Amino acid sequence: MRRPRGEPGSRAPRPTEGAICAGPGESCRGSVCGADRGRTKPLVQGHAAGSPSPNSMFRVLLSAQASAARLSGLLLLPPVQPFCLGPSKWRDQLPGGGSHAGPVQGLQRLLEQARSPGELLRWLGQNPTKVRAHHYPVALRRLGQLLGSQPPPPPVEQATLQDLSHLIIRNCPSFDIHTIHVCLHLAVLLGFPSDGPLVCALEQERRSRLPPKPPPPLQPVLRGGQRLEAALSCPRFLRHPQQHLIRSLAEAGPEELTPHVMVLLAQHLARHRLREPQLLEAIAHFLVSQEAQLGSKVVQKLVLPFGRLNYFPLEQQFLPCLERILAREAGAAPLATVNILMSLCQLQCLPFQALHFVFSPGFINHISGTPHALIVRRYLSLLDTAVELELPGYQGPRLPRKQQVPIFPQPLITDRARCKYSHKDIVAEGLRQLLGEEKYRQDLMVPPGYCTDFLLCVSSSGAVLPVRTQDPFLPYPPRSCPWGQAVSQPTTCDPVQRVVLMLRERWHCCRDGRVLLGSRALRERHLGLLGYQLLPLSFEELESQRGLPQLKSYLRQKLQALGLRWGPEGG
Repeated sequence: MRRPRGEPGSRAPRPTEGAICAGPGESCRGSVCGADRGRTKPLVQGHAAGSPSPNSMFRVLLSAQASAARLSGLLLLPPVQPFCLGPSKWRDQLPGGGSHAGPVQGLQRLLEQARSPGELLRWLGQNPTKVRAHHYPVALRRLGQLLGSQPPPPPVEQATLQDLSHLIIRNCPSFDIHTIHVCLHLAVLLGFPSDGPLVCALEQERRSRLPPKPPPPLQPVLRGGQRLEAALSCPRFLRHPQQHLIRSLAEAGPEELTPHVMVLLAQHLARHRLREPQLLEAIAHFLVSQEAQLGSKVVQKLVLPFGRLNYFPLEQQFLPCLERILAREAGAAPLATVNILMSLCQLQCLPFQALHFVFSPGFINHISGTPHALIVRRYLSLLDTAVELELPGYQGPRLPRKQQVPIFPQPLITDRARCKYSHKDIVAEGLRQLLGEEKYRQDLMVPPGYCTDFLLCVSSSGAVLPVRTQDPFLPYPPRSCPWGQAVSQPTTCDPVQRVVLMLRERWHCCRDGRVLLGSRALRERHLGLLGYQLLPLSFEELESQRGLPQLKSYLRQKLQALGLRWGPEGG
């Protein structure tokens, strides 16, 4: 209400002037204004809707136990000069002539300087007409500081929490989405129940501001083969794909299993590393039964999951069927022919007749001018390595030395994409602290083009030698290749032994985590046949190590189990 003109102090003060409501536990003190006292606007004025009544305010004042210095700190005024707080139309003046901030800015300052969570929430709950949306982020930031302080602050009174809850519930329809999120954080910090009225009101306002969802399209009635195709195309089947796929496959009739559907199934299994015997056997049976109608470009896609997942089907006609298809269509699609042979190479079953064809001068000259010449030459180089190491009885043509290229000139795409999840860095640090940097090599490419994770050179007595003083490479082709000998027992004429630590990450295995993918198994098999001693480190063992000290102990046990010695006693 406007003050009458005239001399200051010409009217009697109201009972509530000179007081500010700080809530239970805070002291509120003031004095009657005289003619020489300035006036400032209160944070609680009168008995507005939603604010405490004068009687309740007096009860708070009478029950307060705080000192005058405590109150003066909350009011941001010197303790020795209390003065009246009353309404004023014009600019309010502090003692000394300075202007006082408005009530909204004053409330923000009080929130920022609150000394306890209870005090902070009382400033909000008992000044509803002064609270604005931007005060809630300020309160949230200060509340987080107070709750994280030492010693822990005293618990907040239940009445204060109720006042704050009613204030937010009453005003949240006018909040923007940011303020609603801030109030939800406040509710979590203060321990409001998730099913309570405050959180429910805020969640309802949050959901009302979300864009409406379009109605789901009507699902047509699908037959067995269509259901299988839909299952392969829908992302929600990726969590438990095998159950849905097996059920859809069982419900489909023979006439509904088209090459397109089976190719989708094969690609799905290969992409997600799903080694499901029922589904793979169904693909093998389809391949055998539809042999006459399938071309090599379709066959290469159907055979892909068998090599990738390292699974040889039980279907007895599987390999003879592929040999007949290769003999019939080897010249029609060179890249498809090589892809089929790559899958068979991972399964360790290469047909001699097909190898004669792809290593012939006519085939090599034919693919030299094609866009996929480099990838075909890389695959042929790998096939030639497989012939060298795994087929002692092969007497046919081989890939000329000038046509050979490194098999894997760089780390595989999957390893590069998942490098931040790999254990390679922490294993490298463990080896550095355990052995020293000079006694191992990381990511070394050895002939004929296989990348090794970590390579060590070991003397005949088991001492780990500095790699720079030794030749880390074994010769290729091997000087004495033990044909038919087990991979775990290679022999070499060199007294220095090369030990390769192979990381078996989670994505190097099929989804069940027990069987290596075909490409990884092929690499380990060939490195063993070349004469390298392999020390696999499985992801289950690596993930069970907690911290670098445990990992070093794990690596020490693995190396000592091979009879390796290092340090002062090992040379």
